[in-house]
Amino acid sequence: MDDVRLGTASLGPAPVNPERLEDVLDATIVALSASGDDALSKAVSEGFPDRGEVIAWAERLRSVVERQRDRSALRAEVRGLAERLLRLLGSVALPEGLTAEHVAADFFGRLPAVRQLIAEDLEAAFHGDPAAASLAEVVVSYPALDAIAIHRLAHELHMLGVPLIPRMMSEYVHGLTGIDIHPGARIGRRFFIDHGTGVVIGETCEIGERVRIYQGVTLGALAVQGRTIRGVKRHPTIEDDVVIYAGATILGGDTVIGRGSVIGGNVWLTQSVPPCSKVQIDPPALLVGTRGGCADGESAIHWDI
Repeated sequence: MDDVRLGTASLGPAPVNPERLEDVLDATIVALSASGDDALSKAVSEGFPDRGEVIAWAERLRSVVERQRDRSALRAEVRGLAERLLRLLGSVALPEGLTAEHVAADFFGRLPAVRQLIAEDLEAAFHGDPAAASLAEVVVSYPALDAIAIHRLAHELHMLGVPLIPRMMSEYVHGLTGIDIHPGARIGRRFFIDHGTGVVIGETCEIGERVRIYQGVTLGALAVQGRTIRGVKRHPTIEDDVVIYAGATILGGDTVIGRGSVIGGNVWLTQSVPPCSKVQIDPPALLVGTRGGCADGESAIHWDI
């Protein structure tokens, strides 16, 4: 066998002097620990709850609201959830004049009404999807119901002025389902998202009752060059009994989709439409020809397309 001579590059990096490594690590620690004026430093100084605690609380809360009916069990569960919420509220800056006890009392007082909304959303999903074999199937296997239920809970905290926690809840379920609903969005009764992946519903969106939307729908804002607009309506209003098909994009705070309208798939809409409208794009032209050699029994696999 011929001798093989290895160049210096193939021998890997030269060994690091342990003393130099310690110096580098010390310098890194000093730099990372220094107080700064950048965005990350400001975010840390503002403080925020532990993500895992928020997620665990939200999931347990949803389970109790949806499934627990035993009064003695509820007595223990609800009190425990209230105590956990108080701890979470202690980690955020509540608006002036608002106490954690006041928020917790108002929030838990609203849970029976929230449960009723989720039950109606469940009915809308079951009656709106012929593939649903039972109500139980929707509860355990439809990601849209997960997203809507967590939204209903997060929205109540948002309306009470609680910072951070509602958004952490919505982004948690966004990661699970691919459905992005800002906790500020106002959504009416019997809301149904079919399939759901890729749906985006913005902060100031208003959705009426018995609305159905499909995967890939965006209810978003128009970009404003050079400035950020907060505190104004930036997202569309969807009135009662509207159906919006897959891939449609509806933008702008002045855009109103009139009641009973149907918005077709892949429509791009930045203007209002009156009630009972049907909006669709012209179908693309299709070219259908005959594939050469098919009738002679050639292989059906052709890579040259």
